[in-house]
Amino acid sequence: MLKPLRQGLPPLDPAAVSNAASCALPARLEAVREARQFTRRTLGQWDVGDRFDDICLVVSELVTNALRHGLPSAEAESNGCADHQPPVRLHLMRWTGRLVCAVRDPGRTTPEARESDDFSAESGRGLFLVDSFADSWGWHPLAGALGGKVVWALFGLGTPVE
Repeated sequence: MLKPLRQGLPPLDPAAVSNAASCALPARLEAVREARQFTRRTLGQWDVGDRFDDICLVVSELVTNALRHGLPSAEAESNGCADHQPPVRLHLMRWTGRLVCAVRDPGRTTPEARESDDFSAESGRGLFLVDSFADSWGWHPLAGALGGKVVWALFGLGTPVE
């Protein structure tokens, strides 16, 4: 899982991961709430300082995008083109000073932030929000049996106050 994440990220030693958690999400929009709850529970056990709300918001946006754009369409499913697609999966990995949120989905489309002047629109701003609240983000296609892609967001964590 970490190999595709390392492309384009600052060096992150997989052996130095201090915490990691992951959950599979069902292919329905209610899974965004499940992802938020999972993230809140997980981050509540980890010391992420003042980044808690930023991370939760970004997880919501990444999972929403995976569910909306990363799953096969109903038409493809009915034609048998979506057999055995992997589920949407959320990964949270924490190092001493950084945290990565990664969402895997079976889609192959390139995530692109939309340019829009309509700040009252109810959709189309997900990656803009990810870009605004995370320190960096990116995506990588997955090879082999998994296929699909991973979209990740990186957060720097301040030194915990003791």
